[in-house]
Amino acid sequence: MSAAHSSANSALLGNAECISVSRALSELQARRPIRISASGESLLALPVDGLDEQRLGDFAVLCRPNAPKLVVTQQRARSIGIKASTAMALPLSPVVGVSTIFDLAASAENEGHFAGTAETASRAATAAIRLAKLSRSLPAVLAANVMPNRNDALMDLIVTVEADAVNRFAADATNAFALVSEATIPLASGTAARFVVFRDPLGADQVAIIVGKPDFTQPVPVRLHSACLTGDVFGSQRCDCGDQLRLALARLESLGSGVILYMAQEGRGIGLANKMRAYRLQDSGLDTRDANTTLGFEDDERDYGVAALMLRTLNCTRIVLLTNNPAKLDGLTKAGIEITARVALQAPVTPHNRRYLTTKAARSGHKIINLKASVCEKS
Repeated sequence: MSAAHSSANSALLGNAECISVSRALSELQARRPIRISASGESLLALPVDGLDEQRLGDFAVLCRPNAPKLVVTQQRARSIGIKASTAMALPLSPVVGVSTIFDLAASAENEGHFAGTAETASRAATAAIRLAKLSRSLPAVLAANVMPNRNDALMDLIVTVEADAVNRFAADATNAFALVSEATIPLASGTAARFVVFRDPLGADQVAIIVGKPDFTQPVPVRLHSACLTGDVFGSQRCDCGDQLRLALARLESLGSGVILYMAQEGRGIGLANKMRAYRLQDSGLDTRDANTTLGFEDDERDYGVAALMLRTLNCTRIVLLTNNPAKLDGLTKAGIEITARVALQAPVTPHNRRYLTTKAARSGHKIINLKASVCEKS
């Protein structure tokens, strides 16, 4: 009985590392501090997302006698004038306020103007940044070393995670997801589609929409589509996402079958809240790539391993990919999916999306025929 009970617990809970990382992510999403340990280091970290003056003051008290530093990614560090190839820790004045911290972490107004002396972020601090990204938060945290042997009632409430566990979790996340439900849905066009829902270890729903009855022994038409609330649902003219989704669905219906993978990767993987921040930076003059990197992200944070795993689960390993984006071809090919052909999706070019599409074509290599003249003029 005891052995069976132990086995059941293992199946229910997973391993200790996975549990600790999952709980740390939940704490960050709830805007609570976490404790991260690495060899010879124990660090308290608090997300900048959702920070207010009360939380800042309480965290400073919790960290005493050490003062919190602001940890940012190398992309953000470079945008505020710091030469960096890794995440960096920025010292803060004891009287610094929330608005100053947020300006250092995300504002375009501080670009190239940090005057202090930054230092390379420690392993634990770098793991904190990775956790912030996984939680779809702004990739910036306040962090301070914990005094050795510190034990009190408040510290006992704080979730602790190992830095190496965070790195392993991020690397293995694409292999830990499950098919959770499916149903047939009649679409507005009259076509019936089967919606197959997968759930990843972060709790996000990833959906395969199967149009018709594809023959998976042959190359299957597939659209890999990143969720875009503004474009797909509300018809935003800032991007071509909604147009591409509708074009892809119409193409699959005309062909008689195919698959759309609808991925929870809003804003090229930075999340909806950060996408809105990126939009505000674009309104101030940055293009879509520079807006993401100014916030501290890579230009494109998407990982195509989950999409490849979904396709393999459906026994769909040879595909015709409907895309203008060469990174999707590379990502799926590296993940073991055979792409026999690419089909372009040419969405309408409008005054609202022309700059966005031109940036994608000129700087990210998207194959957008409609913009050929614009790209030539820009270059």
